[in-house]
Amino acid sequence: MRCEEMEAEDISTVTQFVLVGFSDLPNLQGLLFGVFSIIYTIVLVGNGLIVVITRIDTALQKPMYFFLANFSSLEICYVSVTLPRMLVNLWTQDRGISVLDCATQMCFFLILGTTECLLLAVMAYDRYVAVCNPLHYPLVMNQKVCIQLAVGSWISGVPVQIGQTCQIFSLRFCHSNRIDHFFCDIPPVLKLACGDTSAYELFLCVVVLLDAAVPFVLILGSYGKIISTLLRLPTARGRAKAFSTCSSHLLVVLLFFGSATITYFRPKSSHSPGTDKLLSLFYTIVTPMFNPMIYTLRNKDVIAALRKLFLKKF
Repeated sequence: MRCEEMEAEDISTVTQFVLVGFSDLPNLQGLLFGVFSIIYTIVLVGNGLIVVITRIDTALQKPMYFFLANFSSLEICYVSVTLPRMLVNLWTQDRGISVLDCATQMCFFLILGTTECLLLAVMAYDRYVAVCNPLHYPLVMNQKVCIQLAVGSWISGVPVQIGQTCQIFSLRFCHSNRIDHFFCDIPPVLKLACGDTSAYELFLCVVVLLDAAVPFVLILGSYGKIISTLLRLPTARGRAKAFSTCSSHLLVVLLFFGSATITYFRPKSSHSPGTDKLLSLFYTIVTPMFNPMIYTLRNKDVIAALRKLFLKKF
């Protein structure tokens, strides 16, 4: 299907956008389809395995692994918002997406991104209680509290992000209908809007501060307390053992927040479509692919549960 750019006079007839994606690499379309298909399979299998073993293995019936199962489920959903559409575009070379589909993709992407920020903060709080208040840990992180924290992480961003999406798509689009990205993200969509969008960009900054900066500060606070507690432990072995339960989560936090911060908070002068796409690939697709490896390779309980699962199967 061939999609033409929309002129300013035709703003009332804009019913479809074009996701440019990686169309500037015509000779690599097949290779990109293969690579992203493999990545999607790894994300589904790796995170799916974590969900399964945390459900069936009695040794993993702990708050830490309950939140890890939620996080792995989230990663599957998060990647599934963008990657299947990109694979279809690469396979069919039909890059058209309706305004409604674009708004739906953006809305789910924003909601799940907010959930990830909040869930990472909850996981940091869980490690804080486990390390700093180990005697009270079973009482503080009981099943009811864990469920409330998980549900709160999943639903807290829904009303705000639905409102933000509705605001953005109430704008008129007149510069073009070509979104120079591989999914409907806020910055490339706002570039197509008519008139001054500074108010929307300000609102976006406020939302980011609430949904991302606040959880990140809470994570830093939790790890500040954890490090302070670890330094007071009498033996190096005790410090290493306690920190090993936190190191995987801390690495995931740095990967997600680091790449997202570079993507959205770089000076406008340094923005370019190519760089934006590469950075977005990192936190939307590459990080979820590595997360299962980070959690399994550095966790003896998870490795033992996987070994038990495969021995039982084969």
